[in-house]
Amino acid sequence: METSPWRPFWLLDPEVVYLNHGSFGACPQPVLEVQQQLRQALERQPMAFLGRDYELRLDVARQQLATFLGGRSQNLVFVPNATTGVNTVLRSLNFRPGDQLLTTDHCYNACRNALNFVADRAGAEISVVTIPFPLQSPAQILTAVQERITPRTRLALFDHVTSQTGLIFPLQELIQSLSAQGIDTLIDGAHAAGMIPLNLEELGATYYAGNCHKWMCTPKGAGFLYVQPEKQATLRPLTISHGANSPRQDRSRFWLEFDWTGTDDPTAYLSVPAAIAWFEQLLPGGWSELMQRNRDLVLSARRSLCAVLNIPLPCPDQMIGTIASLPLPPGDSESLQAQLLHQFQIEVPVFPWPTPPHRLIRISAQIYNHFQDYERLGLALPKLLSQPG
Repeated sequence: METSPWRPFWLLDPEVVYLNHGSFGACPQPVLEVQQQLRQALERQPMAFLGRDYELRLDVARQQLATFLGGRSQNLVFVPNATTGVNTVLRSLNFRPGDQLLTTDHCYNACRNALNFVADRAGAEISVVTIPFPLQSPAQILTAVQERITPRTRLALFDHVTSQTGLIFPLQELIQSLSAQGIDTLIDGAHAAGMIPLNLEELGATYYAGNCHKWMCTPKGAGFLYVQPEKQATLRPLTISHGANSPRQDRSRFWLEFDWTGTDDPTAYLSVPAAIAWFEQLLPGGWSELMQRNRDLVLSARRSLCAVLNIPLPCPDQMIGTIASLPLPPGDSESLQAQLLHQFQIEVPVFPWPTPPHRLIRISAQIYNHFQDYERLGLALPKLLSQPG
């Protein structure tokens, strides 16, 4: 079977067709080597690395990440992952009984749990917007959200790219509409960075949490939180440390508190510039070509698989980045995922949606994938779906 010429840069099992980059990402070996060099430097002289040089190293990484994201470094801090960022915001805000917190039924489960936690603690109400899937247009999302807004709506939590259904939400329009009504927005951008072009300053979300380890392919443990300047004073990290009472005036309180939350391994953060640089040189068109290549591949793959499954495309191409979900006939999701792996050596997630036994299969496309990977899935699915039970 033909494979991608870039596959050898990854440590992925060569015996497995890996179509699940979206869940945890995968870091190429050249970037892992940079992280290992950083770890060795840390262990060679811990005091120099963490005590004297750390802030400079972190500031360089932050500036390069901010540039990549189309943002300003003064509004950006590192966090381990997007879920941590969402929790940080929600647990820093003070809600009251009767406040309405708006989200959708496509919200990532971990972030929905965080929303439930703060709502229960404050006596606030969660209003869940039902978004159909399949759907015909982004306008359906805009209309459905607008219909659920009330004078009590304090905050809206949206995914930029939904995890289970793989939809790019029309965030620019949503944020503009909500901002005009005085409603803050918290965006779970777990999948967006490295998947689609971002300009966080133009987007204008009040709070934006994202991952670097997924589509930027950094080491695990690198995420970010982007906060509008007027909101930074209200946010506190989940771990309160030395920055809380620092007398320093040379750095913002926002940076002082978030940049040091206790001794940890910061090398995932510090490896972000290496990942940005490595992918930029991988193709002649840099990141833009990479994003377009991955998107073209997943669009071709979903057209092929829809033909195999004899189903229409579940959403317009404009709502797809580099992951795509397809409805399957009702059945056991876990069993099908396990059969695909153990019988056909294909790693691809199958989710219950919206509730069992209804389900979706979600494919991802990264540069180490080849169209034949999806053809192999297209041969396996009919065999398994035709089996009784």
